[in-house]
Amino acid sequence: MRIFVFIVLLSLLIPSVRAQSSGWVQATELKAELVSDYQQVKPGQQLTLALHFIPTEHWHTYWLNPGDSGLATRIEWTLPAGVTAGPIQWPAPQAIRVPPLVNYGFEGPTLLLTQLQLSPDFQGDWLPVSAKVDWLVCAEICIPSEAVLQLKIPVGSQAELSKNYSALFEQARQQQPKPLPQQGRFEVQNGTFSAVLPLPEDLKVGAFFVGGTELVDHSAAQSIDWVDGQLLLRQPQNTYFSTAPAEIPLVLQTAAGAVSATLQFNQQLLVPMPKPQTEWLQWLWMLLLAGAGGLVLNLMPCVFPVLSFKALSLAQQQAGQQSARSEALWYCAGVVLSFVALAGVMLSLRSAGEVIGWGFQLQQAWVVLGLAYLLLVLGLSLSGLMQLGAGLMNTGQALTAREGKQGALFTGILAVVVASPCTAPFMGTALGYAASQPAWSALSIFAALGLGMALPFLLLGFWPALGRKLPQPGPWMELLKQGLAYPLYLSAVWLLWVYGRQQGLDAMALALVGGVALVAACWIWGLVQLGRQPKTWLLAVAALAMLALLLPQQVQQAQGDAATDHSQPWTDSRMQQLISEGKPVLVNMTADWCITCLVNERVALNTDSSKAAMTLYGVHYLKGDWTRKDPAITAYLRQFQRDGVPLYVVYWPGQPPEILPQILTPDSVRQALEQLSRKNSTQGE
Repeated sequence: MRIFVFIVLLSLLIPSVRAQSSGWVQATELKAELVSDYQQVKPGQQLTLALHFIPTEHWHTYWLNPGDSGLATRIEWTLPAGVTAGPIQWPAPQAIRVPPLVNYGFEGPTLLLTQLQLSPDFQGDWLPVSAKVDWLVCAEICIPSEAVLQLKIPVGSQAELSKNYSALFEQARQQQPKPLPQQGRFEVQNGTFSAVLPLPEDLKVGAFFVGGTELVDHSAAQSIDWVDGQLLLRQPQNTYFSTAPAEIPLVLQTAAGAVSATLQFNQQLLVPMPKPQTEWLQWLWMLLLAGAGGLVLNLMPCVFPVLSFKALSLAQQQAGQQSARSEALWYCAGVVLSFVALAGVMLSLRSAGEVIGWGFQLQQAWVVLGLAYLLLVLGLSLSGLMQLGAGLMNTGQALTAREGKQGALFTGILAVVVASPCTAPFMGTALGYAASQPAWSALSIFAALGLGMALPFLLLGFWPALGRKLPQPGPWMELLKQGLAYPLYLSAVWLLWVYGRQQGLDAMALALVGGVALVAACWIWGLVQLGRQPKTWLLAVAALAMLALLLPQQVQQAQGDAATDHSQPWTDSRMQQLISEGKPVLVNMTADWCITCLVNERVALNTDSSKAAMTLYGVHYLKGDWTRKDPAITAYLRQFQRDGVPLYVVYWPGQPPEILPQILTPDSVRQALEQLSRKNSTQGE
């Protein structure tokens, strides 16, 4: 009889417990439940639900601003009519450092609160609640998971608090930061996040957490000061900053516990925030780096074909020094204005939310194809098939001053367009810095880059002694002009190959047919210039026959190149998995439109010696392809303050990431692996 009574009482108790909790859901490295602070509710009342996380030891979840990486927990509610859910009430976060990154989140049991409001006219005997929860739990690796948690709470004339979970909700409320009555103001200017909050100095603030994402550089040092009874907070601006929200939450870590406040955006804070002198010195240093990078850019293989135009021009202009100076200035103007225009487009797209980087225009297939056709036409003109405007090509008969200026300006513009796939030494640091700066600073960096690239021709134009060392004009120039057409043809072939990688083999075949038609059109144009009547069908048949012979060879060559590539596709999860397993990893961020990248692969990465070194040290070689837009690769580049490819990073167990030079020698990989191995052995001793 007693057993029967016990079973009856237990059966009456179980529905009450289930009404307060969804029950535990077990996921990888974390278990979750949804809990109500009321075991019975009534219409018109407010109740609180707690999403209760218990991760495995040393694993963590994320705050509303996850920091440099991670993902905030999200809850999607399904509620009956007459019930609304408020936002998540987050506990005070902690800084989770994974050098060089800093994340914000929670280790150990975590309680995320949400308030539900029932309308006074709510009808029904039950309150069904369904929450679809997405979270990310991380240690050395990160595991995304999701679950659907459900409650069914009885509705009656009287509300009844849950006695079983009262202690849990008391704990949750103690973990919540105490709200401050004061509101503050913030701004993001001159590369710095700044905030002002009226607070007494005896509050003893030790750190602060900005609730808005992409506002601060989370790993950078924080500045906390008091001026005239106001708390001044400063931290360097985030690399990805685009626009400031109207308001953001702020959590302050104080000696007495965490407190929270709301910050309103204000472009002009009442308390001036002077820009440190060190930032001006850093800006000047970046200008020098950008200028040096532009100077070295002249030596990149992707720029060489266009430089032939200016070589011919300078050789012809020795008879008129004034004309040479004028063309040098116009060439410089074309280069600098093109760099500034590219910077303006990048800044505009980023402010609209696009994730782009240096060389972004070659991620558009139509730009690649158009540039290939342009170089093909210029090469045909140099070969003498037809004559373009002499001012455009800096060749031909004597020109008026206006035509020469136009030719020099166009050459400068074309040099920048063709140079954009390359990232020369010193450029990576300067471009990464420019990506995180205000518009005026970023534009100045790009202008310095253009000045560096145009510097050799400015010197030749304004220093007669250098100009006199060039060969005198003569018949040799016609042969040189025709010979210089072949680098342009090779560049056009390379761009068509990039187009094929982007759009597929069929699209490349159609592009080649279009190239044949373009050649036929140029031939007709040349005959018209000579006053002759063309017969185009002979050329069309010959060109198509040559095309049929060359295509199989191109496919075979591409397959041969693929066979030498011993890499695995890069993904962040694969990289993190290998690192967590203690395995050495070499990451190569590349793109088909980056000639420097392709040269490095041929010279230093896909060689027998480099393959042998990677095998000897057990290195996993991962390659990320940035030929098309890939936000994951863009984000990875910006972790290292880079805005373009190539980027080579070696992860060695027990060592910080090692960044290799942008231009590799045949021994670069082997030497880097040997040094890291010796360093690791020395530390182990």
